[in-house]
Amino acid sequence: MFRLGLGRQPWRFPVVQRRLYAAKRPIPKVVTKEPSTFSRYSPWSPHFAYSWKAQSFLQGITYAIGLLLATQYVDSILFSNVDQQYGSEREIRIAIEKLKLALPGEDTVSTDPEVLKSYGSSDNSYHPASPHSVVVRPSSTEDVVKIVNIARGYRVPIVVSSGATSLEGHFSGVPTGSICVDVSGMDQIIQINEADSDLVCQAGARWEDINRTLKEDGIPLFFPLDPGPGATIGGMVGTGCSGTNAVRYGTAKAEWFLNLTVVLPNGEVIKTRRRSRKSAAGFDTTKLFIGAEGTLGIVTEATLRLAPRLPTKVAMAQFPSIEKAVDAVQEILNSPYGANFQCVELLDNNMMDAINKSGVIEHTYPVSDTLFFKIQGSPESIKLAAKEAQTITKKHSSSQFVFAKTDEEADDLWRNRKHALTSSIAYAGPGAKCWTTDVCVPVSRLPQLVAESKKDLEEAGILSTIVGHVGDGNFHALLLFKNDDDLGKSFRTGEHGVGVGKKEYLIEELGEGTVELMKTIKNAVDPQNLLNPGKLYPDGPPKKVTK
Repeated sequence: MFRLGLGRQPWRFPVVQRRLYAAKRPIPKVVTKEPSTFSRYSPWSPHFAYSWKAQSFLQGITYAIGLLLATQYVDSILFSNVDQQYGSEREIRIAIEKLKLALPGEDTVSTDPEVLKSYGSSDNSYHPASPHSVVVRPSSTEDVVKIVNIARGYRVPIVVSSGATSLEGHFSGVPTGSICVDVSGMDQIIQINEADSDLVCQAGARWEDINRTLKEDGIPLFFPLDPGPGATIGGMVGTGCSGTNAVRYGTAKAEWFLNLTVVLPNGEVIKTRRRSRKSAAGFDTTKLFIGAEGTLGIVTEATLRLAPRLPTKVAMAQFPSIEKAVDAVQEILNSPYGANFQCVELLDNNMMDAINKSGVIEHTYPVSDTLFFKIQGSPESIKLAAKEAQTITKKHSSSQFVFAKTDEEADDLWRNRKHALTSSIAYAGPGAKCWTTDVCVPVSRLPQLVAESKKDLEEAGILSTIVGHVGDGNFHALLLFKNDDDLGKSFRTGEHGVGVGKKEYLIEELGEGTVELMKTIKNAVDPQNLLNPGKLYPDGPPKKVTK
């Protein structure tokens, strides 16, 4: 029988020795390490110190931020050529929601596509147009401040609208998106100071409504600036308007706006000066905003200087040619009775034909080149001024010089002159369109310019009417057509002025140094270029006028 371990002790075997050795070793202690701060607060750590809900929430937030950053990075690569001066579509949408919260109320904030299109374009304008992103209708200066602050926070351009009578594209939206601020609802006359011959009103008040209110209240004063029907005070300030009364009372750049309340692009509200008639303190900041076309600030209120309402009579003189009609004007205004002529308006033979066919006046007038006069003063001074005008017009081959028979006839004649645009379009027939021009030259050059322009239009075969404030060297040729292809004919004469289509000629008109000064002021007041961008200031080098 085999005996295990014969001749050797059992513990001498190697396996047994290892087991015995292991049995004698001390058992090592397990040391538990405290989790690090990162492990305790990392939502991906098993040692996260809070609930699983908090852990899931933090993970979701982290993933969302990472996705947003990745999206922005991809956008910056794929759309690196997109203009980043203004807010993105997403920022515009946020701004619209902010506007709805800041200005609650029915129809206060509108995003209806038809509304946006109507505010951003006009059938009477052929300049580039874009719909707005939103239309906002404030009712106070405080509302306008809210709009401006939201717009600058999200870099959204602002375009102001009121009477919507502009023909130069001031109302057009910005292609990247814009906020249209419609101040037409801010139309209140706040205070009438009859003893001081002034009144305070909101920017949306219409000049016609102001004069009607003064007349109905028995106040023998009126506001003499009279541009197109429906024009509002804010728009009249922005465009530096004129009108038929410019011969006697001047334009918007005279002293008819005593002060303005303006919301600046940074949201600050300023009043340009006090209500007193005279002040030598500092330079005239009111004039800074007149003619600025809403690019420096949003006018919300104005103090208007009023003039005494004087008795007036309307007279009409007709001539064999437009040149003879215009020749007579300067001689009349330079006569001893020139100050009695409130208005001197030119209507060519086509315009008279349009008036006859408008159906507004009771009887028709001979179709020839015509001057309308509005003579003001006492009955005796009107009689003397009319006699002087009759003598001068006869010297220039006038066929007749007659007064309107009644006040109603005088009102009808003048009203029809104010509606020259609509009368001209109706004159051209159904489907007709009109391209308006606006030219002002030294008065001594006006007879030649008007005569040559009328001759050029006739030779080009363009149907047109001509009206003009000839007493101050200003006239309008209204070019009528039915086919947009005919527009090419009208570009031969060249244009002057501002707005959208004419801004390229501003340097030609004012000089490079003056335009650079204007741009410097614009950049200082509106460094983000949020107020009515793309208007007034030329984009490139001066463009020469085609002779």
